Amino acid sequence: MGEHIKFTHLPTTAISDATGGHTNLSNAIKPLAEHFAIAGRAVTVRLPDGENGAVLEAIRLANEGDILVIDAKGNTNRAVAGDFVVSLAKGLGIQGLVVDGVIRDIAAILEMDFPVFALGTTVAAGNKNGGGQVNVPIAIGDIPIQPGDYIIGDIDGVVVVPEKDAPFIAKAAEDKLKKDELRAKEAHRNGKESILAYLDKVLKK
Repeated sequence: MGEHIKFTHLPTTAISDATGGHTNLSNAIKPLAEHFAIAGRAVTVRLPDGENGAVLEAIRLANEGDILVIDAKGNTNRAVAGDFVVSLAKGLGIQGLVVDGVIRDIAAILEMDFPVFALGTTVAAGNKNGGGQVNVPIAIGDIPIQPGDYIIGDIDGVVVVPEKDAPFIAKAAEDKLKKDELRAKEAHRNGKESILAYLDKVLKK
C-alpha cells in the first residue's frame, strides 16, 4: 500500500461531491449510532450466504486502524458478527465494520462504542462452515471495493475512495468544504438581505 491519506477531518458529503457520487454505498447501510464515524483502509471479506467464519481471519490479518468491509450478499437472516467478535476487533484496534448484511447483540456493541455500519440486526448467528475469502476484490451493491481502498462513514452514509485516487479526492473534498464554508458565510453575512441576494444570484433574477 502506498502513502496513507487522511480523510478523518472530511465529511462523507464533501467526499461524495469530490467523487461525483459514483462510489457511495447504498443508504440502506446505516450506522448503529448517529455519532459513529470511520475513515481508514479496507480489509475486505467475501462471505458465502449465511456464513461468517472468515470474519475471524480478517480480524487476525487487519492492522490497527483498518476497517473490515464485509460482503455478505445482503443476507438479513444470519449475523456476520455479534458482541464477542466485535470485542475481538476492538481489542486489536480495528476501527469499525461496514457490512452488507446484519449483526446481532446491538446493545452490547453500542455499549462498546464500536462503529458498525450495517443493513440492520437479527437474532440468528451465522454459520461457520468455511468458504469465505479475505483481502480479495468485493462489491457492495454495484460499488467495487479493493483491499486498501479508503472507507469513510458517518451519519450521512458510507463512501469508498479507490486507493489510487485518494490524493486527488482528498484535495478536491477539502476545496469543496472550504468553498461551501465561504458560500454559507457570504449568504448569511447580512441576514435576510444577503440570503435574498444569494437566492437571486442562483436563480438569476
